[in-house]
Amino acid sequence: MTIGKKIRLERIFDKKSGNTIIVPMDHGVSVGPIEGLVNMRETIEKVAKGGANAVILHKGIVKTCFQGNIGLLLHISGSTTAGFDPNNKVLVASVEEAIRFGADGVSIHINIGAKQEPEMLEDLGLVAESCEKWGMPLLAMMYPRGEKIGSEHNVKWVKMAARIGAELGADIVKTNYTGDIESFREVVDGCPAPVLVAGGPKMDGAKDVLEMAFGAMKAGARGVSIGRNVFQHKFPDKMVKALAKIVHEGKSVEEAIKELK
Repeated sequence: MTIGKKIRLERIFDKKSGNTIIVPMDHGVSVGPIEGLVNMRETIEKVAKGGANAVILHKGIVKTCFQGNIGLLLHISGSTTAGFDPNNKVLVASVEEAIRFGADGVSIHINIGAKQEPEMLEDLGLVAESCEKWGMPLLAMMYPRGEKIGSEHNVKWVKMAARIGAELGADIVKTNYTGDIESFREVVDGCPAPVLVAGGPKMDGAKDVLEMAFGAMKAGARGVSIGRNVFQHKFPDKMVKALAKIVHEGKSVEEAIKELK
């Protein structure tokens, strides 16, 4: 690992716990200005206030709304729900752009099982090579999605997706929770890179989110990368603080949820 990559990874992961809370806010490209992402500057400030380690943003938002008060990963792939196939993620930025923005890392989304999987895997390999060249950490969002995939949370496909990310050079792998500690431990054990659990669709309540985070950490995850269930919460800063109790302090769900009261 290059010294540059090591330094940047230390900005993403908490020095004391060795874990991380990353809030992805790249959804504006795929679904537009949804609740929580209308005033981006305000939302970024709230999650930073709560103690998140980093955010994931597209380059236009970095230029207009990012204040530099939290770690930054530049998201370099995208698709829209208005397009022919939302599962087809294409490159929309580069590692070199991330360097110019002063980012601590880059993020790319890959859908395993999608019709365009070969092209996305090719992009992942090339981006990983560029990240090695420039000493940039690479977070790969690895999701099983496609005609052959039944449930996106099936441990068979989730652990395969996570392993592919690590095999092709990701420094951090983000993927779906499989529903319980035992099965998610299979995902973590089969992935040489640190694993973060994704937040997924908006859940019914904060307790569900915290229980998922708790289960993932018990299974050996190195943190969470949760978007809608943080930035669409009534108090995003308090939601981050609650997650920090679990991710950084190893507290229970009952202890964590006190941060929301």
